[in-house]
Amino acid sequence: MAGSDDAEALMVRIGQGDRAALASLFTAQAGRMKAIARRIVRRDDLAEEVVQDAFIAVWQKARLYDPARGAAVAWITTITRNRALNMLRDGGRLETHDEESLAELGDREADALAAFDRLAERDALRGCLSTLDQAKRKAILLCYVVGMSHGETAATLKAPLGTVKAWIRRGMIALQECLA
Repeated sequence: MAGSDDAEALMVRIGQGDRAALASLFTAQAGRMKAIARRIVRRDDLAEEVVQDAFIAVWQKARLYDPARGAAVAWITTITRNRALNMLRDGGRLETHDEESLAELGDREADALAAFDRLAERDALRGCLSTLDQAKRKAILLCYVVGMSHGETAATLKAPLGTVKAWIRRGMIALQECLA
């Protein structure tokens, strides 16, 4: 997998129209992006479509990428997450489920916590997430790992929407500072 520095270099080349750089970035990051999309849309076929759309957007917008505003992998992850959430909002291709089948899909809060637990002990992200208080960490995991909206996260955590938005904002700022 391409490291953060590799991804930044590839983004510069992609911004210059280098198709081979796009292929290299896709090879390095598509699996991770599909996993993120899969957690949100909960279907492999839709996750693959999300990743395809995300990398088309990367190709079209690579020249807009600014390394001073964040890591290339984070930028690509945000594009992927937003594409997946848009697909959920559009909802035309998504199946509807009754309450019983929804319960069988699993506990999304447990999915978020399991993703955190699967991070390696030495992983910088795990270390930084561990510094956050539990509420902020849970809110961030529910939004960015599982793909819940702020409103869904607030309902899951039984907290006011404004509070959850503040937790996420402050938590993300703390994570950016910790990972920098």
